[in-house]
Amino acid sequence: MPSEAPVLSIIIAAVPIHGHVTPLLAVARHFAERGDRVRFLTGARFAEVVEATGAEHVPLPAEADFDDRMDFNTVFPERAELKGAKATAHDIEAIFARPGRPHHDAIMTLHAEEPADVLLTDPAFAGGAFLLGHELGQRPPIVVCGVVPPLIVSRDTAPYGTGITPLAGPVGRLRNALLHTVASRTVFARARRMCDELNQEIHGRPLPFSLLDWPRHAEALVQFTVPEFEYPRSDAPANLHFAGPISASGSRAPLPPWWDELDCARRVVHVTQGTIANRDYRQIIAPTLEALADEDLLVIVATGGRPVDTLPPLPSNARAAEFLPYDELLPRTDVFVTNGGYGGVQYALRYGVPIVTSSGKEDKPEVAARVAWSGVGRRINSETPSTAAVGRAVHAVLDQPRYRQAAQHVAQRMAQFPGMPYLASVVDQLAADGARPGGGAAG
Repeated sequence: MPSEAPVLSIIIAAVPIHGHVTPLLAVARHFAERGDRVRFLTGARFAEVVEATGAEHVPLPAEADFDDRMDFNTVFPERAELKGAKATAHDIEAIFARPGRPHHDAIMTLHAEEPADVLLTDPAFAGGAFLLGHELGQRPPIVVCGVVPPLIVSRDTAPYGTGITPLAGPVGRLRNALLHTVASRTVFARARRMCDELNQEIHGRPLPFSLLDWPRHAEALVQFTVPEFEYPRSDAPANLHFAGPISASGSRAPLPPWWDELDCARRVVHVTQGTIANRDYRQIIAPTLEALADEDLLVIVATGGRPVDTLPPLPSNARAAEFLPYDELLPRTDVFVTNGGYGGVQYALRYGVPIVTSSGKEDKPEVAARVAWSGVGRRINSETPSTAAVGRAVHAVLDQPRYRQAAQHVAQRMAQFPGMPYLASVVDQLAADGARPGGGAAG
């Protein structure tokens, strides 16, 4: 009889942001269902959904917790006027780096109470960077789960948050080097000083790498996409793995009463702003409704949980619901229109649906840039694009087969990647290495 796989003690840690927590809920469920002990450290508002996976919810310390449904521009008024790398730098400092010390302390306490075989984090969990200052054994090996475009500094890419696509050859590398130098001395300088001070408090020395490069130094970085949707890097770290998209739960929403209309001959355009950045419908929903109001198309809107009556008046060719069953909707969709959430884009690409995306804050400029670079859709370089710009982009994607062909190619590649089983294999290998005398993965 084959022996059963050993039960692992796993900690999952995520910043309290819906788009970071949700993919890791599927991860928690997978490990819990196979019998592992899973503790999930994240915001208090996610306690119920975490417990539903079979994991134990552990609340973040109060100083590291917040409600991602709040308007960050109200809490941080200076943020509203920032764009691109400046907006990214602000969020790194105020929302991610500052909670890094309580992140670190919470993990070290959990590990002391019950040693963990592996820690899985999202890339924005800044405490992971400070944990790397400890030797393995004092801390668990770390797997960074790529729920946003990779946080990796590279000579082949521009600084994170700029949304600038790669430029090949020596000219591109020179451009990137100059941009990195300028960014490190200006927009990222305050965040760097804060991280150095925090690491000094914990380890008695500055942080030896940029916070935007910390996943390079973890034991593994498992990206939840395929290489075709990610920039090639000649200096990519050996710990970078591509798992393909992790299974999501988009089919749980009930069918709305108008669902049968999807079987008509009209082409279908689906538009959404996700579940968090959906307060201001001018980001993409309102201009899409206006741009396509007189078209022979069926426009399907998902509000991401907001009441449907908060939407602008719907034209006669539009239908709406708070949530929709994506595994049923996307095969019927001709264009996916979004404000650039990484998870939603990956979901659409699993079904070969071409994309139109605006650009906003957080990781959205990087997601939008990859949509354009990979050829799977069109990027609009605005957080609140005009009606005309949205109309042009949607019609270009509808009328030019190359976008759907590129999206279908990515879908075919995604089908070849194992997803969750690959992530589990990385976790199991790290746990096995750590259990051997003198074992432990290289940092």
